[in-house]
Amino acid sequence: MNSVYVSGENIQKHDLGAIKLTKYMLYTMLLVSVLLYGIENETVYAMEDDTPQHLEEFLPQIGYKTIEAALQDFEQHYHQQLKLPLRVPPLSFTHQFGRFNTNHYFEVTFINEIAPQNHYKIDVRPLEEKITFEKYSSTVFQLKNGHDALYIDHAQIGFNLLVIERDNWQYVFSIDKDVADKVTAEILVEIANSIDY
Repeated sequence: MNSVYVSGENIQKHDLGAIKLTKYMLYTMLLVSVLLYGIENETVYAMEDDTPQHLEEFLPQIGYKTIEAALQDFEQHYHQQLKLPLRVPPLSFTHQFGRFNTNHYFEVTFINEIAPQNHYKIDVRPLEEKITFEKYSSTVFQLKNGHDALYIDHAQIGFNLLVIERDNWQYVFSIDKDVADKVTAEILVEIANSIDY
């Protein structure tokens, strides 16, 4: 008769099969119990007036406010005036918000609640905290003030970017790739030039 010696006991081979089967059944029962417990305790309750929050309610919860109020926060923090462009892209927008981010940059966002591809953004940060875009290929445009503007059209970013530096700030103008045929590099350059209105 075949037997195995385990920790002081002599166990028969046919007993090992029973032990493995018992162990398998125990794991299966444990798994089923965990699954059933998870299903029972993951009940989702819906309320009658469970409607999505409007942007006006949601965005202030994550720090967005009027562009003017956010700009004032930014300028007070840096004790310096920030010029914004006069022009915006030729798209329809339903909302515009600003935010002075805790990472010390100012953000202006224009969105359309009905057409989410109509998404335009400006990020401004001090030059000493600027983002480098060297790893992306870019096209250089010259602004009216003689400074260079880098236009970046990179598939993985999801936005086409125009990057300029002026008055100790780095400006990054972003337009959703889905509307890049309507808001070309030349239009972004015109928008950047409108800072000097």
